[in-house]
Amino acid sequence: MVDSSSERQDIEQIRRDFAKEELSESTIEGNPIQQFSVWFDQALSSDLLDANAMTLSTVSKRGIPSSRIVLLKGVDEQGFRFYTNYKSRKGTELAENPHAALCFYWAPLERQVRIEGKVQKMNRDQSEIYFHKRPRLSQLGAWASQQSSKVESREKLETQFKEVKKQFEGEEVPLPDFWGGYRLIPDRIEFWQGRRGRLHDRICYERKNDGWEVFRLSP
Repeated sequence: MVDSSSERQDIEQIRRDFAKEELSESTIEGNPIQQFSVWFDQALSSDLLDANAMTLSTVSKRGIPSSRIVLLKGVDEQGFRFYTNYKSRKGTELAENPHAALCFYWAPLERQVRIEGKVQKMNRDQSEIYFHKRPRLSQLGAWASQQSSKVESREKLETQFKEVKKQFEGEEVPLPDFWGGYRLIPDRIEFWQGRRGRLHDRICYERKNDGWEVFRLSP
């Protein structure tokens, strides 16, 4: 039997200091998308595993939050793009409440980016372009999986996949009506850089009219 008190003590002792970089109002970009692009490019050039992995948090109509990791598939002045099954839990919750949050954490760089805003579906043409760039097995998987619904067994899931594979054999896999892209349009973006003594740098951009207000937050 595990001694819960000793286990808890070990967890409490997990600690490290942060001292790689600093984040200053005098050096950041005036636009948060440009600042994100700078950091994202640095994450990619550092060969971080899954640098485009981000936590997506949604909230149901009953106010119950849920989070999961999804992959960023594009970012520009219009927002942050990702793709999924519209009938999944995240898709259902975004239909009920279109406000969501994203979080990137690049541990080796001691950096975090938090993004909040409203989510909109992308148009079908945009979703179709991306869908056909995916590997064929991933395209078939989108058809085979009723994401977030109960499935009786792994064998049942693999049977569904085989049926879909046979159905589209020798032809292009079409974009499912229940699958496509979302774009999170940011209202607030916070950049966090770890610093010594837990006096971290936190610089926040908040949308104001047609521009951005930039301010520092206490760690």
